[in-house]
Amino acid sequence: MVTEVSKHTQGGFLITKIHHIAKRIFAKKLSEYGIETRPGQGRILYTLWREDGLAIKELVERTGLSKSTLTEMLDVLESSGHLDRVASDLDRRVTNVRLTDKTKRMFERYTKVSDEMTRITYSGFTSAEIDVFEDYLRRVLSNLSRFEARSRSNRHAGS
Repeated sequence: MVTEVSKHTQGGFLITKIHHIAKRIFAKKLSEYGIETRPGQGRILYTLWREDGLAIKELVERTGLSKSTLTEMLDVLESSGHLDRVASDLDRRVTNVRLTDKTKRMFERYTKVSDEMTRITYSGFTSAEIDVFEDYLRRVLSNLSRFEARSRSNRHAGS
């Protein structure tokens, strides 16, 4: 279903502005809790806190990051002592990513920062409003993901 969209909609602008402000607040909170990572790296760390030792291909899928972006972020996280890349025991062509003990110990503090961010973000919202809002966000994400996948397949079809 395609709906008529007003020329004055600001969804993209608002999402971008929210992203930038939230990123600054999140960075400040991380610093307050003594966590020396950047906000964007949290997506990788959180995924590994949930399941350590994932292959890079799996991390790409679970984080939604491109392989090149993920590789750059893994380089920074590895050089700062947060993770190690190791060859898989099952297939030496596969590289797995493992958290260091130092980073495993950060999980509780990171969770507190994340909970604080959620409270700040949803201040004044009812549970029902949060559910509706997040449903709308999932729909926007789905629309954009489908468009991106079609664009990728069209690009490859033209190759």
